[in-house]
Amino acid sequence: MATATEAPQLRFLDTTVSFPVSSSTGDDGISVMTSYARRGDSPPLHVHATEDEVFHVLEGTIRLSVGGREFVVVAGETAHAPKGVPHTYRVESEEARWRVVTTGGDFERFVRALARPVEHDGAPPAGAAPTEEERQLLAATAAEHGIELVGPPL
Repeated sequence: MATATEAPQLRFLDTTVSFPVSSSTGDDGISVMTSYARRGDSPPLHVHATEDEVFHVLEGTIRLSVGGREFVVVAGETAHAPKGVPHTYRVESEEARWRVVTTGGDFERFVRALARPVEHDGAPPAGAAPTEEERQLLAATAAEHGIELVGPPL
């Protein structure tokens, strides 16, 4: 029988994340990541080669771009970004909290490879624009985990 545990918080780019369900806990590699970020948070446009990505907004509003189509996802709504399709998001509200569900573990391993312990509770402050070295590290680490960066953030 599985039990609920408090997942440690990590900082990934400008987002606070935790994994209440890790891909290593089951046979199918399902991963549930909770994300918390401030207005404007947006990763580069990217494509997952091996995993669909499901977004479920818990609080706030995010704008999701999937395959060139943009739509707003509010608290209580769920959206799907299929593998092989370019996608990204941007936090539209002051803060937002959402869950990301994937299977297989590639995305979770990517996030964990670049994440670091949080320095404070809550959504992290917006960081400085990444340096060229940081952008190259992000792209290389993404590629190692079946993710290709194909464009800028929203």
